[in-house]
Amino acid sequence: MIKKVGIPRALLYYQYYPLWMRFFKELGVEVIISNPTNKEILNEGIRNAVDEACIPVKLFHGHVLSLRNKVDYIFIPRLKSVNNGEFICPKFCGLPEMIKCSLKDLPPIIDIEIDFLKSKRSLNNIILQVGKYFCSDEKQIMKAYHKALTEYKNHKELFKIRENLKDKKKNILILGHPYHLYDTYLNMGIIEKIKDTGIHILTPEMIDEGDINEQANSFEDKLYWTFARKLVGSTLHAINTKGVDGIIYISTFACGIDSVVVEIVEKVIRNGSNIPFMLLTLDEHSGEAGVNTRIEAFVDMIKWRDNYENNLSAHG
Repeated sequence: MIKKVGIPRALLYYQYYPLWMRFFKELGVEVIISNPTNKEILNEGIRNAVDEACIPVKLFHGHVLSLRNKVDYIFIPRLKSVNNGEFICPKFCGLPEMIKCSLKDLPPIIDIEIDFLKSKRSLNNIILQVGKYFCSDEKQIMKAYHKALTEYKNHKELFKIRENLKDKKKNILILGHPYHLYDTYLNMGIIEKIKDTGIHILTPEMIDEGDINEQANSFEDKLYWTFARKLVGSTLHAINTKGVDGIIYISTFACGIDSVVVEIVEKVIRNGSNIPFMLLTLDEHSGEAGVNTRIEAFVDMIKWRDNYENNLSAHG
């Protein structure tokens, strides 16, 4: 009988899903992805998660619940560090425990620990531990992983910028964690709304990772958070290449990392450029009308500057 593994469509699903899906499928596992976020999933997550959790973590609870009676296992890795010498959000470290304590009658959870803080030498052991839930052949497990890794790298390449941004009329860099940028229910379709105004969109996933790291390494302070490195590096790249006309940072209420990173990003923009910057902070109470008004005003201001401000600083 074919086993079914569930993957919640939340948090780092938006970054790693091609890798995870292909790996399990190569092992003969049926992969069930929870449905795109909707009102019911959000409400269930809010109802069952602790009040102190940020909205993406609450959403994760809702996505797990939607898989409860559909799969044999749910994949919730315990992510501590995905890059040597860097940390990831602390809530990811305890995510399996949060889910087990808050939600009852779940199928077994695959909660393998991923920690590359010191090195990636343990990677093969991690892969084998996950694979052995479904396959006893270590060679087959590693073969499945290498195929999955190739697909993941190819997927990332599809995002990369293929054209000269200066050929575009207007460009806006949208910053934020992947689950802020690509969950269209959570962010109310912000990216598509901006595209509909005729403006070209750039996200961190479209920038070469080597360029991001190079810019982040030039920053005056050590960036210990993986998300901080990516967002600060993307910001510096946009400033130094003079490739964007505005920057929008999408965050969610109660995000501890963003409370620090937003300040760093805004300081970098104000000190190094005259690029307009806007922060959009969302939560379960955010109204779409208010978000639409702020986006429209930001886009109008960018277009207005060319005609009336001679591109002077919008920071006041």
